[in-house]
Amino acid sequence: MALNASERYRPRIALTSYYQDAVWGVWNAPAAILPGTYVEAVVAAGGTPILLPPLGTDETVLDIMDGLIVVGGPDVDPTRYGAAAHPRTVPQPLRDEHDTILTRAAIERGLPLFAICRGAQILNVALNGSLNQHIPDINPAANYQPAPGVFGEAAFTTAPGSLIQSLLGDAAVAPCYHHQGMDTVPPALRVTASSADGTVQALEAAGGSGWVLGVQFHPEQNPADLRLFRGFVEAAGSYRANRKEMSTT
Repeated sequence: MALNASERYRPRIALTSYYQDAVWGVWNAPAAILPGTYVEAVVAAGGTPILLPPLGTDETVLDIMDGLIVVGGPDVDPTRYGAAAHPRTVPQPLRDEHDTILTRAAIERGLPLFAICRGAQILNVALNGSLNQHIPDINPAANYQPAPGVFGEAAFTTAPGSLIQSLLGDAAVAPCYHHQGMDTVPPALRVTASSADGTVQALEAAGGSGWVLGVQFHPEQNPADLRLFRGFVEAAGSYRANRKEMSTT
């Protein structure tokens, strides 16, 4: 008998999260939190969201997940790529360590990995790349973070034959909010989308090994366009199906 929609398996998608002061009801205390747009995008794309706060990091939890999203947030600590801090750099070392461990573990397992904004920067640094700590220093006309709490807009073109091209086509526009960006990109990654000013907008695994996509923009802020999330959740479903098949042979 065919399963109805409510009985179909929904891939388990792990998401990194913040751990900081938050307010709810009469309470103001440290909490594990994540902007709802990420959770809503995963659910709308057909996945089951599972939050992983940056405490008690255990990479083996990925053994029961079908995909990992490393979300946006504060700056990456420049000591991780051998640089002194820019005056505008504000890191959260607790998240740096957590996100880096999980990013590397996902790649080692071949687990589908979707890294968003800061997550893409973590991906780059985790594989021995580096960052430009303040884009306006080298490109004063850049406007990727127009004002506090105000998203900008990133227009970009994609590389032929890339994962992101297969999902978005040759060019796209997306919300963005960042003042840092990729500097050196390690051999394990390749640039697959860029803006006209040279800002790297997407990274993928060199050689196309596995589903690995890092984007500098914020696709979760555009609920009308879930193509990247749908592609990721579909890959997560395929990962689980292949894993089940291998476990029964």
